[in-house]
Amino acid sequence: MRLCGAFVLMASSLCAWWAAQPAAAEEAALLPTTECRLEHPLRLSSIAARCGALRVPIDREHPKEGFIDLKVAVVPALNRRSTAAPLFLLAGGPGQSAMQVYVALSSAFARINRNHAIVLLDQRGTGNSSQQSCVYPEDWQEPADPMPALRKATMDCLAKLGAQVRFYTTSIAVRDLDAVRAALGYELIDLYGGSYGTRVAELYMRRYPTHVHAVILDGVTYPQQAIGVETPQDAERALNLIVARCVQTSDCAATYPQLQDDLNLLLRQFGPQRVLVTIDDPNSGLPLEFEFNRRIFNAALRMLSYSSMQASLLPALIHEAAHGKLRPLAAQSVMNMRQISDQLANGMQYSVVCSEDEPFFAGAINRADMAKTYQGTDLADALHEICKLWPRGPVDADLHAALRSDIPTLLLSGEADPVTPPIDAERAAEGLTRHRHLILKGEGHGQLATGCMPIIAADFLDNAAPDKLDASCLERHTPEPFFLSMTGPSP
Repeated sequence: MRLCGAFVLMASSLCAWWAAQPAAAEEAALLPTTECRLEHPLRLSSIAARCGALRVPIDREHPKEGFIDLKVAVVPALNRRSTAAPLFLLAGGPGQSAMQVYVALSSAFARINRNHAIVLLDQRGTGNSSQQSCVYPEDWQEPADPMPALRKATMDCLAKLGAQVRFYTTSIAVRDLDAVRAALGYELIDLYGGSYGTRVAELYMRRYPTHVHAVILDGVTYPQQAIGVETPQDAERALNLIVARCVQTSDCAATYPQLQDDLNLLLRQFGPQRVLVTIDDPNSGLPLEFEFNRRIFNAALRMLSYSSMQASLLPALIHEAAHGKLRPLAAQSVMNMRQISDQLANGMQYSVVCSEDEPFFAGAINRADMAKTYQGTDLADALHEICKLWPRGPVDADLHAALRSDIPTLLLSGEADPVTPPIDAERAAEGLTRHRHLILKGEGHGQLATGCMPIIAADFLDNAAPDKLDASCLERHTPEPFFLSMTGPSP
């Protein structure tokens, strides 16, 4: 879940011009759209678009059970004469809103948007499409034994959302996606899937191959994968790579010569130990007192591993914490956990994971190996408690079958991705006859906004020729430099 600080503000005249000259695809469309603006949650920017809603049954087998309005936004291509396929953005999580992701990362899509309209469908259960969310205790407020509180929060959540929460799985969402495609009048589309969105893209490729022109998979899950089984080991690998990169970088190694020892000290300390810390609340500025423990420390390590920009802080934060200064690391942990919580519709997420992934944990998880990682079995144990209560929804029988396709596909990986390492993309690519896999050195999860990747991605979608793609600019790419103090990296 990479966050980007650069945003694009499209001129209001473009919106008026778009309204005056509708695209040919929309003239025959069944989904009427009107002018709108997509606004950043902090009102940092807004983007001109056309918005609409497609009403679909909650339960396709029993339409009388009710309906969902799927909210859709179309950002027009800047080149009004372009006939290129529109790009559908499939958000991650599970639980992210496509519209919110696009507003935060619009600069990464700017080159693509020259020739391609960008279609943003908030997947059912996310964003403005009947968002399925509940309030769970914040991690730093959990009691010593969190499981009873987790079970109670889950039962309260299900009482709020109702039994229909089961109809928010990937299999149903892919049918929604094709219904939106048809309603907008598009015969051929491109797909960009990030993180969990790669699962949605892969199933759409399997189910509706004749409607797909080209696909970008970024932070790739492979179809056979049960998400969560390998996560602790993947996170451990990413953390080791970050530490090794510091050791191999002269200024970082000189500043933090005992980095591995500092990390090991903290890992030992925050097994049994709990420390009361007080920080300035990142939201209110008021004092926030909570217990810094193993779960908070592990969450900080995991979330700060998601991108090289965040990982650039890790050596300094580890060093400070090992020498008794926990507040900077604690503050980062709170900020990151809140940001992720705000981005994800947790009810939709549990419907996906409890239907599609957790049922496979029992035969796939090696608890002894998992316990050796810094994350341990916490995630698997928590999901097991939730999924014992959560209703399972419809899942296609071939969701976890190997994918075979000749659709042109670009796969993107970060070398130090803590959740979808490059080996996952290699597994996904085994059945793809026309593909290219690009790995960015030192990077984490999600590559579209990194370095020259926006240029490469636009070139790929324009030409759909993975074997002819010029990715030589990546040879000059370097990850973000490490902070040598709390004020920043060396000049």
